[in-house]
Amino acid sequence: MSLLETWTRAEHEAEDGTGPGVIVIHEIPGITPAVIAFAEEVVASGFTVVMPHLFGRPETPPSAGTTASAMIQVCTSAEFTKLATGVTAPMSSWLRDLARSLHAELGGRGVGALGMCFTGGFALAMMVDEAVAAPVVAQPAVPFAVTKKRGADLNLSPADTDAVVARAAAGCQVLGLRYRSDRATGTRFDTLRGLLGDNFIGVELEGKGHATLTEHRQQEAVDRVLAFLHEKLDD
Repeated sequence: MSLLETWTRAEHEAEDGTGPGVIVIHEIPGITPAVIAFAEEVVASGFTVVMPHLFGRPETPPSAGTTASAMIQVCTSAEFTKLATGVTAPMSSWLRDLARSLHAELGGRGVGALGMCFTGGFALAMMVDEAVAAPVVAQPAVPFAVTKKRGADLNLSPADTDAVVARAAAGCQVLGLRYRSDRATGTRFDTLRGLLGDNFIGVELEGKGHATLTEHRQQEAVDRVLAFLHEKLDD
């Protein structure tokens, strides 16, 4: 049985649901079984979930081979940024359109946007649009933290950074999750605290790991995400 058998294939992967919309953006190497399992938890909590397929082969477990293949895809695509600072990934425009479409379809207070690892910063880029009411940044890892400057960068243009700051000041909080010892996330949480103040809710987990909601899942992280989504999206 396919792990996505209960999902509807369209221009995105969507699970039927009747609750507020949440866009779950997968990490490298793609829509893995662990990503699907997390998305199913969000559905079971009462949300309508959309999973855009950006790269990789859905349902394939992570391995050295699948990771390398996904990296080739993202490194050769102009839709994604890898090392550049002070820029927003072009893919964010499509994701904002998706958020607006989902909000128009479902109504309510807005939609949730959750990015992980390589796509972690996409939730910030999406909150520029007021359709996104619950942005979640899980272990953001782009630009790759090979220098201090890149490790502090949010993968946003100056204009988008200003828009994120303005939305946070108006009350749109951001939830962030990471393992405290995860070097891949650099000092981005410090950047977010400096820019957003108390409107950034940083959850830093103890222990070793990277993927807070999937491969190295901790229940505390999942519970915090679900509680945040209900607080921000439920009528």
